[in-house]
Amino acid sequence: MSAEHAAKAAQPSYIVLPQSQTTPETVLAFLVSHFKQIPESVWIKRVVDGKVHWADGEPVTQTTKYRPATRVYYYREVESETKIPFQQQILHQDEHCILVFKPHFLPVTPSGNFVNECLIHRLRITTGIDTISPAHRLDRPTAGVMLMTVNPESRHAYHALFTDGKINKQYQAIAKLTPELLTRHEQGKLSLPLKWTVKNRMVRSTPSFLMKITEGEANTHSEIRLIAVNGSRGLFELSPITGKMHQLRVHMMSLGMPLENDTNYPRLQPKATDDFTKPLRLIAKSLTFEDPFSQQMMSVNCEGYDVEFGLGKN
Repeated sequence: MSAEHAAKAAQPSYIVLPQSQTTPETVLAFLVSHFKQIPESVWIKRVVDGKVHWADGEPVTQTTKYRPATRVYYYREVESETKIPFQQQILHQDEHCILVFKPHFLPVTPSGNFVNECLIHRLRITTGIDTISPAHRLDRPTAGVMLMTVNPESRHAYHALFTDGKINKQYQAIAKLTPELLTRHEQGKLSLPLKWTVKNRMVRSTPSFLMKITEGEANTHSEIRLIAVNGSRGLFELSPITGKMHQLRVHMMSLGMPLENDTNYPRLQPKATDDFTKPLRLIAKSLTFEDPFSQQMMSVNCEGYDVEFGLGKN
């Protein structure tokens, strides 16, 4: 059962006011027209309550003129925010980066009905460092190792590790075997590890937070290995060579073995309250890279699945 409470973000979000030939007269008019899902009355109340301001803290009023190419800060609010009953763990910290274990269900940044229950806010509170930022993305249902930057000056160097393919990511996952693989296993004819190279073209689907495989030149690549079998379930090691959204989840589905407890694939499940007893069985087990500042090789791991597919140290 989840605990919910009304919440205002402790950390502000921001948006850069666009430069264009037709700009609104006021900042408030822009916010109302840009965030169409938020009623005008809500923006007026935020402005009146001092919850919208410039970078220097100067409040934005109902008559503040629009300033192109300028950041305006605001505080997100939700009527109810679910508390995530799992804790993050800092695995490594230095002056440039933090490597942290993100638990299942916890978003990395504020999104949807989560404003303070996110990894960024928790780390800023824990460390006292307000400039912490993610160097890459990890889906809310997925647990595992994340690389966070400590200051804006070092952010680009760590982000480039991912865009330039200079970081090795290893995942573990659990999925039900296909009937064919299960039969081979039961007959003693399944030789492990069993390997797949998956390359295909993935694009946004409908709704837009889903991905699908389509015809055309491949823009995704994953290396997948089945390393153990327990009953009808398999334990897999996954190496995403590219980094498309939901790539591993879609690639496992394409092999006929969608991940255990996946509420998006192969079919999108109706929106429901998180069931904390059924996490997506996908863990970002390790990150390995050469640190761009110390030039030292870093290899940071978190707990993975044991031989019986519970959480363990393997």
